[in-house]
Amino acid sequence: MNVQFSKSPVPTAFEHDEFDDHENVVFARDRESDLTAIIAVHDTTLGPALGGCRIWPYPSKAEALTDALRLSRGMTYKNALAGLDLGGGKAVIIADPRKDKTPEMMKAFGTHVERLSGTYITAEDVGVSPEDMEAVAEKTRHVRGTRATGLGDPSPFTALGVFEGLKAAARHVFGSTDLTGKRVSVQGLGHVGFDLCKHLHEAGASLIVSDIHEPAVERAVSCFDATAVEPEDAHRVDADIFAPCALGGVLNAQTVLEIGAKIVAGASNNQLQTPEDGVALKKRGILYAPDYAINAGGVISIALATPGGGEQAVRAKTLAIADTMSAIFSRAEEANRPPEQIADEIAEERLNRRR
Repeated sequence: MNVQFSKSPVPTAFEHDEFDDHENVVFARDRESDLTAIIAVHDTTLGPALGGCRIWPYPSKAEALTDALRLSRGMTYKNALAGLDLGGGKAVIIADPRKDKTPEMMKAFGTHVERLSGTYITAEDVGVSPEDMEAVAEKTRHVRGTRATGLGDPSPFTALGVFEGLKAAARHVFGSTDLTGKRVSVQGLGHVGFDLCKHLHEAGASLIVSDIHEPAVERAVSCFDATAVEPEDAHRVDADIFAPCALGGVLNAQTVLEIGAKIVAGASNNQLQTPEDGVALKKRGILYAPDYAINAGGVISIALATPGGGEQAVRAKTLAIADTMSAIFSRAEEANRPPEQIADEIAEERLNRRR
C-alpha cells in the first residue's frame, strides 16, 4: 500500500477526545489483502449500528481513529433523527481508493464485519462503490446497498434529501424555495455532489463547483454550465448557498470567518470542526443545516429498501427531510440557539425515550 503513516502516537480509543462511550471499537487487519481498518460502534439503543464504510488515505492512524469515532457518533444521531430503528456505527479503511482498493481487501473487510455478529451493518461511503459492497456481501450478511438487499447505490437519495433540505433552508432565509438565479457553491463532486448539482441545475440555480479530481470538475462545468473554482476557495466565493459535499471539518475557526454565503447546507459529514464553529456561524448570521439531519437520505434508502423494491417508501421519507429541517430551523430561531444544538436535542429525546 502506498499510504505512509506519520510517526505521531495513536491514542487508545478510551483516551481519545472523540470517544463518547462507544460500545465497541475494532482495529481490523488482514495481511494478505493489506487491509487496515477501524470499525466503531457508537450506540445500539435503537437497533443494530448502521453506517457506511469510508476508504481514505489518512496521513496517520490517529486521524483515521478520529474519523471513525466522530462519524459513528454522527450516525447514531442521524438514524435517531430520521426515525429509524437503528443505532450508529462507522468503518474506515486506511487506503487510497484509487490505487490500493481491491476486491480481496473488501472481502477481508466483510469477514471482519461478519465477526461482529450483526451489531454493525455496513454500507457505501466515500471511496466505496456499489461493486465494492457486492464484494463485501460475499463474506457477510450484514451489509446494505447491494442488489440483494434493496435499491443499490444510496447516493441519489442522499442528494435528493440534501436538495430538499437546502430548499427548506432557502425558504427560512430568503422566504421561498425557488432557487432560480441563486448562486450555489458545491464543494465535492462525487456521486452525491454531482447528483446534487443536477437537482440544483434543474431548479434554475447558478452553480460554482470544485473538487480535487479535475475530470469531475470538467464534467460538471460541461453538464451544468458551472463556474469552476479551487476547492480551498469554495467557501469564500460570492454565493447565496455553500454546499460542502466532500470531507468533514470544512467549517472551522478560519473558514467560518471567510464564508460568503448566507446558508451552509451540504452532504458531507462532520462539517463543524468544533461545536464553537456552529456558534460562530450563528453569530455571523449564517444558517447552518446540521449535516446528519440533511444528509439522511442515503441511510433512509439503506434502512427501508427491500429486495427488489421499497423505492416509494424511501422517497417519501427522504422528501420529509425538508419538514425535519424546517422544524429544526423554527425551533432554533425561537430558542435563539444554533440549529445543530436543536437537532442534537431532538435526536437525544428519542434515544432517551427508548432507554
